[in-house]
Amino acid sequence: MENNQSAESLERSRRLEWFRKARFGMFIHWGLYSIIGRHEWVREHERWTTSDYAKIADLWHPEMGAPRKWAKLAAESGCKYMVMTTKHHEGFCLWDSALTDFCATKKGPGRDLVAEYVEACREYGLKVGLYYSLLDWNHPDGIRSKWDGDARKRFIEYTHGLIRELLTNYGKIDILWYDVPYPLTAEEWESEKMNRMVLKLQPDIIYNNRNQTPGDFGTPEQHIVAEDRMWEACMTTQILSWGHMPLDGWRTPREAVDMLRQVAAGCGNLLLNIGPKPDGSIPAEARNIFEQVGAWLKKYGDSIFNVTDPVRFRNNLVGMYTMRDNILYFHVYRWPGSEIIASQIQNKVKSVRFMNGGEIKFRQTPDQIFMYGLPETAPDPLTTVIEIEVEGKPEYRPGFHDLGGFNKLGKDLRPPDTLFL
Repeated sequence: MENNQSAESLERSRRLEWFRKARFGMFIHWGLYSIIGRHEWVREHERWTTSDYAKIADLWHPEMGAPRKWAKLAAESGCKYMVMTTKHHEGFCLWDSALTDFCATKKGPGRDLVAEYVEACREYGLKVGLYYSLLDWNHPDGIRSKWDGDARKRFIEYTHGLIRELLTNYGKIDILWYDVPYPLTAEEWESEKMNRMVLKLQPDIIYNNRNQTPGDFGTPEQHIVAEDRMWEACMTTQILSWGHMPLDGWRTPREAVDMLRQVAAGCGNLLLNIGPKPDGSIPAEARNIFEQVGAWLKKYGDSIFNVTDPVRFRNNLVGMYTMRDNILYFHVYRWPGSEIIASQIQNKVKSVRFMNGGEIKFRQTPDQIFMYGLPETAPDPLTTVIEIEVEGKPEYRPGFHDLGGFNKLGKDLRPPDTLFL
């Protein structure tokens, strides 16, 4: 058993090798819900009937070439891979399926949108990820399968069949991104059998943990918390919605940069989402986020892509770290002025410099590093990165919080976003 587990672990490590280095991917949520523009769960939230919702499929006529524009933006922004929703909870398949008429080739689009997407990824050198929601509001057996054995058998056969189509018809696929296993258990989904089929069809693929098996990597959603294995945080560029939703708000480029810093600090990945408009065009706000992140990565990419170890330092009010060997990258996202104080570093500091820039004057005490003679305003409005080179591997100096610092109400005094990221 131990030998088998070891062999399985080594094989998983082989398949994950590229993913561990990727750090940044683009998520695409695109489907019939994009036409309505009120969240990807609009059918459930507004209680659309199956027949009324199905009529939308004939109204969807996306422009040719949209995936090429996504892939171009992704590559130029520093992304290494993409993941697109091939079937969301609404049940509409974006490919040419032989198992259902509720698909892109037989409805409004009139063509295989997954094929266009896969081709675009390969053109721009991006790894190809396919999202597949196990939940299906359209299939007559989808929800009934929880209580009806015959319905379950039909629905499981349908589900496994759709996944087989996706992993058979488009050549090499790099990621299968399961989602929402409601309403069945892993046993009822036959998830282990599903995974064996996936690996037989695509021996190099990686898949996530959302069919209620451990999968190859974890997927925290809308929050960033490191796991003790490979993990990927999926986050939205809008505040609430993954799909196109004009009435929603937007995150800022600075927030996106800090998301990248957080995942790099925990040696994970960021899958940052765009909900294209119905025609496939990218909302200007989302484009701006990715373009600014891409420009920032051109200057500071080594502090994100080339980190080697998870950071076990607590949050600093002006910035936080990523780490490579004996170098701490201090990401200063709240520029305080002409002097910055870094703390928590036990090692002797050898040098301090702006990343890709000049030396910074500093003096070190047992608890602090004073950096002085700095410009009054931030050199980079998103985040300025300072390289701190130390002797040996950076070590954390425990402080009050680590020694059990609590206020009189018994509440932990740590800021809410300090969890070593």
